[in-house]
Amino acid sequence: MAVVNRIAGFAQEMAGWRQHIHQNPELGLDCHQTAAFVADRLREFGVDDIHQGIATSGVVAVINGKGTGPVTGLRADMDALPMEEETGKSYASKVPGRMHACGHDGHTAMLLGAAKYLAETRNFTGRVVLLFQPAEEIIGGGRIMVQDENVMERFGIQEVYALHTDPFGEFGEFRTNSGPIMAAVDDFTIKVRGTGGHAAYPQKCRDPFPCGLAIAQALQTIVSRNVSPLEALVVSMTQFHGGSAMNVIPGEIMMAGTVRSLTPELRASAEERIRAIVSGQGTAFGMEVELEYDKSYPPSINHAAQAMFAADVARGVSGQVIDDLPPEMGAEDFSYMLEERPGAFLFLGQGIGPSVHHPEFDFNDEAAPIGASFFARLIETRHRA
Repeated sequence: MAVVNRIAGFAQEMAGWRQHIHQNPELGLDCHQTAAFVADRLREFGVDDIHQGIATSGVVAVINGKGTGPVTGLRADMDALPMEEETGKSYASKVPGRMHACGHDGHTAMLLGAAKYLAETRNFTGRVVLLFQPAEEIIGGGRIMVQDENVMERFGIQEVYALHTDPFGEFGEFRTNSGPIMAAVDDFTIKVRGTGGHAAYPQKCRDPFPCGLAIAQALQTIVSRNVSPLEALVVSMTQFHGGSAMNVIPGEIMMAGTVRSLTPELRASAEERIRAIVSGQGTAFGMEVELEYDKSYPPSINHAAQAMFAADVARGVSGQVIDDLPPEMGAEDFSYMLEERPGAFLFLGQGIGPSVHHPEFDFNDEAAPIGASFFARLIETRHRA
């Protein structure tokens, strides 16, 4: 692998940064300690401009190159997950109920490594904008940075790129594509209200369960009977709650689930069908129904030219590159940045191991110099001095 020699030289330092962040996980928009650590490192590197408090606790920093040239954004996420760690590592989370189970500690360390190198060498034109964002896991810190903080316009970003560690990929293997790479995510909650009563006298009640079961069954037809088998859509019922005793028919039940789609058209079609099914079944069973439909992250859609450029850069760093990765049905709030600017999202294999969002997951520090070298080479290639 053609890891940048200078970056390889401070690999242990990168591991130290990553493990410090891993020990001190923060959630959502409350990534203030992590942001302060990031800003301190950037000051040490001599980064030109550092802006804190973006999207509550995000950091946006600028490194100026030699003369005029492109402006490229590089993004890393900083937040952790609300779960207990079971790695048994010496640097395991010090905070009960929180852990870095998705590799965001590694993403931050990789971007810091690239920043250290780029600030030292300045072997590029234009500007690099480093985007350290909070709240990828829950409320979409990427959306806040783009829509509320206007970072793309504010910092003049023309293209934007991001990496995500991949415990399903071989070590050092980059995977991407030139289209939809991750799905949109929408969530729904359905309440069915009838009239409760004694279970021995159902004729004196309006039982919400038959209506709820009919809704749940009908939702399963959205994919199987409304979508081509060559397209990707997921509608999953994940909750069904109701009742408190064996001899009581409840007056209300609640159901919930999630929808994953890869195109705006499929996304809109799924919502339309769910609304029609809920309304129709409520009418058929004489029930009062309530649907809350929460549209969350849009699909992450790579731009073809930028994805192929990024794949070529990755080949220069690692001989292992897959550039026709089938889309995945997980979601990412980097999608908001890709909606605003051309760019690409890539996975970096860290070796096969426990899945992200698993209590035994841990970022592989040996992958950090590869990711940092990718970011550095991407800038030196696109901003060739």
